[in-house]
Amino acid sequence: MKAIVTVMLKDGVLDPQGKAIRHALDGLGFADVGEVRVGKVIELDLLEADPLKAREKAEMMARRLLANMVIEQFDVVFR
Repeated sequence: MKAIVTVMLKDGVLDPQGKAIRHALDGLGFADVGEVRVGKVIELDLLEADPLKAREKAEMMARRLLANMVIEQFDVVFR
């Protein structure tokens, strides 16, 4: 079972990398782009067959390692 964990900065947390990308896009002629936020995507190939247990494990991994819960939030979806 493949879990996709998307980690993003929480609303209100400054995103200097997003600001740099927004500025670079503007310089390339893409002035119609609003705010840019940068995050990360982690794919986990879980050996767990039970969907509820797989979700629980993926969320635990995200809380304990993959996301900094002080400044980031995460979402888990399965493929």
